[in-house]
Amino acid sequence: MVLTDEEFPIVVAASHAVIEEAKASGVYVFGGGIKEEVDPVLVSADGSVSTEIYPGSELKGGFTVLELPTREDAVEWARKIAVACRCSQELREFGYDPDS
Repeated sequence: MVLTDEEFPIVVAASHAVIEEAKASGVYVFGGGIKEEVDPVLVSADGSVSTEIYPGSELKGGFTVLELPTREDAVEWARKIAVACRCSQELREFGYDPDS
């Protein structure tokens, strides 16, 4: 996402408006930004810690978790977020864990 100083407040307002819409619709679970100045680490099964992370697992920007009834609904919300923040969105689906 590359924005001019003039575009930034417009994109922030549009992005916040979509999140407020999700909250009002009752589908918002949580979200937030990734602190990119803090390097990720990989904690192995033996408890060791490494700065090497899984290839392709780099996450930048932030994420939003919504609870939606269908994948089509998820695509539509991702579309709203992408338009608002002027950047592509990667859509993932959580597996439901009834014990959580």
